[in-house]
Amino acid sequence: MSKNKGTIKKVWQYISRYRFFLILSIILAAVTVILTLYVPILVGNAIDCIIGPGNVDFAGIIKILATIGIVVGLTAVMQWIMNAVNNKITYNVVRDLRLAAFEKIQKLPFSYIDKHSSGEIVSRVIADADQFADGLLMGFTQLFTGVMTIFGTLVFMFRINVWIALVVVVLTPISLLVAKFIASRTYTMFMKQSETRGEQTSLIDEMINNLKVVKAFSREKKTVEEFDEINERLYDCSLKAVFYSSITNPATRFVNNIVYAAVGLTGAIAACTGHISVGMLSSFLSYANQYTKPFNEISGVVTELQNAIACAERLLDLINEKQELPDADDAKILSDVKGYVDIDNVSFSYSPDKKLIENFSLHVKPGKRTAIVGPTGCGKTTMINLLMRFYDTDSGEISVDGECIKNVKRHSLRASYGMVLQETWLKSGTIRENITMGRPDATEEEIIEASKAAHSYGFIRRLPNGFDTVIGEDGGSLSQGQKQLLCITRVMLCHPPMLILDEATSSIDTRTEIRIQKAFNSLMEGKTSFIVAHRLSTIREADTILVMRDGHVIEQGNHEELMDKNGFYAELYNSQFKH
Repeated sequence: MSKNKGTIKKVWQYISRYRFFLILSIILAAVTVILTLYVPILVGNAIDCIIGPGNVDFAGIIKILATIGIVVGLTAVMQWIMNAVNNKITYNVVRDLRLAAFEKIQKLPFSYIDKHSSGEIVSRVIADADQFADGLLMGFTQLFTGVMTIFGTLVFMFRINVWIALVVVVLTPISLLVAKFIASRTYTMFMKQSETRGEQTSLIDEMINNLKVVKAFSREKKTVEEFDEINERLYDCSLKAVFYSSITNPATRFVNNIVYAAVGLTGAIAACTGHISVGMLSSFLSYANQYTKPFNEISGVVTELQNAIACAERLLDLINEKQELPDADDAKILSDVKGYVDIDNVSFSYSPDKKLIENFSLHVKPGKRTAIVGPTGCGKTTMINLLMRFYDTDSGEISVDGECIKNVKRHSLRASYGMVLQETWLKSGTIRENITMGRPDATEEEIIEASKAAHSYGFIRRLPNGFDTVIGEDGGSLSQGQKQLLCITRVMLCHPPMLILDEATSSIDTRTEIRIQKAFNSLMEGKTSFIVAHRLSTIREADTILVMRDGHVIEQGNHEELMDKNGFYAELYNSQFKH
C-alpha cells in the first residue's frame, strides 16, 4: 500500500505541471454539477404548479420549462469544455511519461538493457502507458463530477428535509465499505495482468524478429505452446481482475437501491403528514437517485484507477531506474585524438560470482593495429565494451592519449571511435539517412566517395532510387552482406581516429571480403585499430595479436611470431585450415 501511495505521489508530480487546466476542470465540474442539480428543483416547482384538477398554473410551468431548457443547454456546453480539458491533461501527462521513459532508455546502463527483453520494455512504454491513460481519463471525467455530485445533492437534500437526508447519510457508509473491500483486492490482480502482458509482448517481439530462425529449426509448434501458456496465464489473471472489478458496480448498486427505497418510504410518510410537498418529494427522490449514482461510477473509477496505478508503477519503475553514471562536471572533451590507448590492470565481470577479465594490461601506440582472438566467451567483445565505456571497469584504468576515459565525456570518447559490429543495425528510412547517421552534414560527393571505398556503391546504384531508396526496419529486404556494407560505409564517412571492427566482415562473401579488407587497410592507415575476428585469415597483417582465454592474454605478438611459438594461436589458426 505504501508503494501504491508512492506511485500516486509521483504521478501527481506530472499532473501538477498542468495546474491551470486542473483548476479549470474542477471549476467546470462544480458548475456542471450545480446546474445539473438545479434541474430537479425546477421540476419539483413545475409539479407544484399543478394544484389540482382544473387548477394548473400553465404560465408558471412554461416559464420553468424554458429555464430548464437554458440550464440543460448550458450544462451540455460546460461538460463538453470539461471533457476537452480533461483530455488535454490526460494526454499531456501520458506524453510526458512516455518522453521521460524514452529519454531514460537512452541513459540506462547497458547492464539493464542486457537483463531485460526489448519486448518487456516496449510493453511498459506503449501498452502500460495506454492503460494508464484510460484510467486517468476516467478519473478526471467521472471522479471530480461524482464527488461534487455527492456533496451537492447532500446540500440540496438537507435544504428540502433534514430527517430524510439523515437517512441517506446513515446508509451511505455501507456502499463505501463494499466498494473499498472489492477495490483493495483488485490492485495486485491488475499488477499481475500488466506483468504478464509485458511477458507476452516480449515473446511476440522476439518471435517476429527471429521468425526465420524459428522456422529454420521447426520451432513453430513449441513457440505456439509457449505463447499459449503465457496467454493462458494472462487469461486467468485478466479474468480475475475483471471479475472483481465488475462486481463492484452491482454490489454498490444493490446497496444504493436500498438507500433509494428507504428514502421513498420515509418521503412518502413525510408527504402524507404534510411535512413535504409532492413536488419537493419528487425533487428529493431525484436527488437520492443522483446521490447514489456517483457511488456506482466512483467504484468503477476506483477499480479502473487500480489498473492505471499498476501500469503507472511499471512505467515509473523504468523512469526511476538508476541511470548510467553521468559525466563528471569537469569531464574533458577528447579532441585531436592521436590514438594512444593504455589499459592498466583492468578487471571486469558482468556478475560478481563469475570472473571474466582479471589484471589485463595493454599499451597501443597510434596507428597500430591490434587484433583480439580467442575462443567464444573469452572476453573479446567485453574488451570492446570497456574501450567504448559501454561498461565501466571494476578496477584498473583505461586511458586515451593519457586521459582516463572516466574523466572524459562519453560522447567525445565514442565519437573518436568508428565501430562496425557483427550485428548490423539500420533504421527505417533512406539509404542516405543510414549512411549519414554519424555525419548528417556530409556532402553528396563525400557520401559517394565513402560508398565507393566501402564497395557498397555498386549495389546502391542498382536500387530503384539509389541513395534515396527507403528501406524498412533493420534493412528490410537487403541481404546481410549489403547491410554490413552500409554499416562499413557509415564508418568510412566519419573518418574517426580510432576503429573497432568486431567480426565486421563475418556476413560478407569471400570475394567481397578481400575487397573490403583492401578498403579497411586504406581506412586504418594511420589509425589505431582494434580488430576482433574468428576468421584468423583477416588479422594476419595486424601489428599485435592478443590471444585471450578465460579473460587473460595468454599469447601476444604478430602472426609470424605466434606461429613460430607453436602455441594456442598456432593451434587455432591451423584448425581453421584443416580439411
